[in-house]
Amino acid sequence: MTALTLVATNAAILILLFLLLWAICLQTRDVTPVDSVWALGMVAMAGTTFIQADGDPTRKALLFGLCAVWGLRLGGYMLWRWRDHGPDRRYQVMLGRAQEAKGWGFARATLVLVFATQAPMLFIVCLPVQLGQVDGGPPVGTLGMIGAGMALCGIVFESIGDWQLTRFRKNPANAGQVMDRGLWRYTRHPNYFGDALTWWGLFAIAAETGTGLWALPGPVLLTWTLMKWSGAPTIEGRMKRKKPGYDDYVRRTPAFVPWFPKAA
Repeated sequence: MTALTLVATNAAILILLFLLLWAICLQTRDVTPVDSVWALGMVAMAGTTFIQADGDPTRKALLFGLCAVWGLRLGGYMLWRWRDHGPDRRYQVMLGRAQEAKGWGFARATLVLVFATQAPMLFIVCLPVQLGQVDGGPPVGTLGMIGAGMALCGIVFESIGDWQLTRFRKNPANAGQVMDRGLWRYTRHPNYFGDALTWWGLFAIAAETGTGLWALPGPVLLTWTLMKWSGAPTIEGRMKRKKPGYDDYVRRTPAFVPWFPKAA
């Protein structure tokens, strides 16, 4: 199967999945589950590629296996958070503004602003686990093993960060305080850094093949999104309004790549 045929098939599958999810969300009036589908959808793309592609078996197994571990963990966590915290207020505010300012109904607002935006971004971000499975060679080499190590480190880093934040929020004594402990002492966004590290690692595995090199827009888009668009800027803007000590936390703590904090 050619790379073009594979990505076209995957795109069609993803569109169908998102249309189905959109229809479900129209009934529940809540689009928050799209956050978990962001991760689980990438696992689906890696899985459909694994079935279709005729690439090197070891590279295919690495890409699909690591993506599955990352996506099932994150997707499950996002589903739990949704059930524990309820609807995401960010979506409620965004959709409410669109409905008021533009006169859109809920169906149009969710389709245009959520599903039609996230589906193509998801598809581009997970290009490494699609294009990296196409070529039959060369065998996994040094770069691929380094990439696998990066991806594993990213998964562990992100998982620990999410676990630490969950424990912090569950303690009533921490109400109103800034999370600046554990990994959060060394980076303001350990979950986002872990995400980026995972996908740069998956790209490194894919990049050992000629077709896989074309997947570079995936980790670039993800990193830009996390650092400059819907990730850190959204979180930090809200935290500065809600947490009086957050400005001081920003001053002493690295924004993304972990490093030692500045002295108080």
